[in-house]
Amino acid sequence: MEGSRFVLVLALTILTTAITPTLSTYHSATLPNVRHRQKVTRLHFYLFDIISGTKPSAVEVARPKGTKYDKSATPFGSVWTIDDALREGPEFTSKVVGNAQGLYVSSVQDENSLGLVMYADFGFTTGKFNGSSFSVFSRNPIMEPGERELAVVGGRGRFRMAKGFVKVKTQFLNATNGDAILEYKVTLFHY
Repeated sequence: MEGSRFVLVLALTILTTAITPTLSTYHSATLPNVRHRQKVTRLHFYLFDIISGTKPSAVEVARPKGTKYDKSATPFGSVWTIDDALREGPEFTSKVVGNAQGLYVSSVQDENSLGLVMYADFGFTTGKFNGSSFSVFSRNPIMEPGERELAVVGGRGRFRMAKGFVKVKTQFLNATNGDAILEYKVTLFHY
């Protein structure tokens, strides 16, 4: 009798708990859908990816061990962090307009090729886009000839809700130390 009484009390407790109304309320504010005019912005600048010297802008932070790729300069699975200068022109004396901060991950297993996945925020520190940035998250097949295309997946500031694409072309590459200057032609769609 004692066991059946316990089961009855337990069943009533569960039932009461399940049907007891809660006294909390959910709050949200729905704003009307105001259509903003989409803007198109085209940017042209040069990214300086410097690996050599006493103050490199790209540094390897992780490297795989125990694989056949250990001898490669950028073995599959290696991770680099970047803080690359963005300049108006391809010369080291060109005006700095911002920087690209983020990560490269070596994503090609073929040791005779080089390809990266790039996660980077391109921020501007001068001009009318000062304080604004756009984000790139895309595959970057470095060994492909000519222009490569990267995806723009977001932005902030004047580039809020940005989407678009980047056309990248290697302007200079030092095969000995890995330093590179890349030309960026960016098309952004934003509000």
